[in-house]
Amino acid sequence: AYDLSQKNYPAVKQKDLVKRTAAISVENLQKGFLPQFSLSGQATYQSDVTKIPVSLPGLSIESPSKDQYKLVADVSQLIYDGGMTKEQKALQQLNATVEDQKVEVELYKLRERINQLYLSILYLDEQLKQVDLVKADIQTGIKRVEAQVQNGVAFKSNLNMLKAELLKTEQRSIEVKASKKGLVDALSLFIGQELGESVQLEKPVSASVVTIEIVRPELKLYSEQQKFIGQQEKLITTKNLPKASLFAQGGYGRPGLNMLLNDFDFFYIGGIRLNWSLGGLYTKKKEKELVSINKKMVEVQKETFLLNTNSLLKQQQAEIDKLQKLVVSDNEIISLRKSVTDAAKAQLENGVITANDFLKEVNAEDQARQTLITHQVQLLQAQINYQTILGK
Repeated sequence: AYDLSQKNYPAVKQKDLVKRTAAISVENLQKGFLPQFSLSGQATYQSDVTKIPVSLPGLSIESPSKDQYKLVADVSQLIYDGGMTKEQKALQQLNATVEDQKVEVELYKLRERINQLYLSILYLDEQLKQVDLVKADIQTGIKRVEAQVQNGVAFKSNLNMLKAELLKTEQRSIEVKASKKGLVDALSLFIGQELGESVQLEKPVSASVVTIEIVRPELKLYSEQQKFIGQQEKLITTKNLPKASLFAQGGYGRPGLNMLLNDFDFFYIGGIRLNWSLGGLYTKKKEKELVSINKKMVEVQKETFLLNTNSLLKQQQAEIDKLQKLVVSDNEIISLRKSVTDAAKAQLENGVITANDFLKEVNAEDQARQTLITHQVQLLQAQINYQTILGK
């Protein structure tokens, strides 16, 4: 039921979406090392242009036109980014791991719901068995009183009282079956499989607790969050390192690179470019301080979770100890009540007691058995809850 509910739960689809998102983000980051192209153009008119105030006989130096045009294609190739892309890729992958683990935490919470539904169905199954036992006792009483009525040694009112009690017991059976159907339908919805109303669930066996090591998915989530925050710290360092790239520009315009030639011309330029933004150095210290605070916040969340979890384990263990003692006591009570009911059957047959007296003993044994059923299921639930809290 655990496995089927997790596979059928809508949130599980997020795991695939998280992987695809991370893959796309990493792929886009990798493309930062592909050649980058850009195209720009401009047409301008300026109020003045550069002039050479020299006049020589036979020499005329034409001034550039005030209307100028330029179309430029730029190609650049990143050759060193200070490790920025590498650290960003690692950050994206760690973020994907964190998001994936959040889904695991959500899926694990399903266990509590499955525990509740599954054990409630088991409880009602045991109730139905007990109803059948009570019906059998009442039917035995009816047969004996019917014989007495026919022989004239008992009043018909005694027989009617037993028949009325049998009808009440059958009503109880109807109520229990209706409740079970609702729970079975809910469980079917969670596991994605249709379960019939008469389904018989296997009673789980709770393994004895050998260790109290907590292995909940929340702990792994805290660990992955710490790694993610640590990667952010590396990114702070790399983003403040210099970056180098090769570039080439080619264009067409008036004027070209030769400002003294007032004609449209082609031109090109190439080289290596170094960029080093120093503005990040002002905030680097504070950014690392924020990272440190975030680490401590995650650690506090982890400590709080462990404290609360250990507290729940202590409470659950006390509940287990209590219910184990109650089950032992219940069995002793049932043994005594059964002997009284058996004696009442004989007394009813011999006319020593009335049908009402007989029903009192039957109901007393029934109540004792119901109490045992309740305590047994509660004990199983407490044991399974203990394992669930541990993360087993």
